[in-house]
Amino acid sequence: SDWQAQIRDAASRGRVLGIRGGHSKAFYGRATAEPDGWIDVRPYAGILSHEPSELVVTVRAGTLLVELQTVLAQHGQMLAFEPPHFGGEATVGGCVAAGLAGPRRMAAGSVRDFVLGVMLLDGRGTYLSFGGQVMKNVAGYDVSRLMAGSLGSLGVLLDVSLKVLPLPRAEQTLCLELGEGEALMRCAQWGGRPLPVSATLWHSGQLWVRLSGNAAAVDSAVAQLGGECLAPEQAAALWQSVREHRHEFFTAQPATPLWRLSLPSVAPPVALEGAQLIEWGGALRWLRSDVSADAVRAAVAAVGGHACLFRGGDRSGAVFHPLAPAMLTLQQRVKQAFDPFRVFNPGRIYPEI
Repeated sequence: SDWQAQIRDAASRGRVLGIRGGHSKAFYGRATAEPDGWIDVRPYAGILSHEPSELVVTVRAGTLLVELQTVLAQHGQMLAFEPPHFGGEATVGGCVAAGLAGPRRMAAGSVRDFVLGVMLLDGRGTYLSFGGQVMKNVAGYDVSRLMAGSLGSLGVLLDVSLKVLPLPRAEQTLCLELGEGEALMRCAQWGGRPLPVSATLWHSGQLWVRLSGNAAAVDSAVAQLGGECLAPEQAAALWQSVREHRHEFFTAQPATPLWRLSLPSVAPPVALEGAQLIEWGGALRWLRSDVSADAVRAAVAAVGGHACLFRGGDRSGAVFHPLAPAMLTLQQRVKQAFDPFRVFNPGRIYPEI
């Protein structure tokens, strides 16, 4: 194929190729030099197979994310990790390569938990296939999952098989007036109870809780938790604004660096100067702050977490939390196995990879 020839030519000449889908997440990761050429996956689009009863869909990587989600919704199904689009041209390949999940991640799992199989072109221009199209197929399962969050550094994703889930039968969003510490404590308590919590959001003294499941379970939880019920359209707009970073927290100070802090959900409030928005029951904390990267990482590491400079700031330095030496060596070996000539996006995640 043309892409195989392009990859092999780049490998033989020490050239770098970028992989482009909808370009909606081009901001994410380290800033690297302009590649010598591009592989645009958008023409390689379409749903290859969808077995609603098997809860599996296989799609080409250039397929628009909105197109896939529309087809799934017509069958009463969804991508349970609720991926952000960050733009109307977002593709399924970019969704997997970025590995970003939205508000439902706390209940459903991450992107990699739903990747059942992939086909890709590696840095030698060789077609590789891992995993399968059924949930019981475990051959190569973990290799498929490596693609989630790889930011196009291992190969060109071609086909992706994803596990899908039924849409919840009922959903309600509650709003409670709570300070940060109290909100985190409540979320921790709820986590130990059989409540159908599918998303939480704390910002500026208010905690929003989304409940999803069968009607009886949702109604029971509403009665237990109290608070004010949001109208369905108001709730849908709220969660979409958080998922797509259109909420006022994300739009208010675009010039100030945005940090994504991943912590144990039971970690206490992180005392860093700046505004915060908290999701996933306390496990994901967004921070708008001019505090130095070293200070942010030290504060987060002290409670067992890690920090990613999500938007803005110095994108030529350490955007992702520095790896321990053993983990860096492992990552380098994976890169070497898939892309020995460093054709794809070198340095996009870490300078050494």
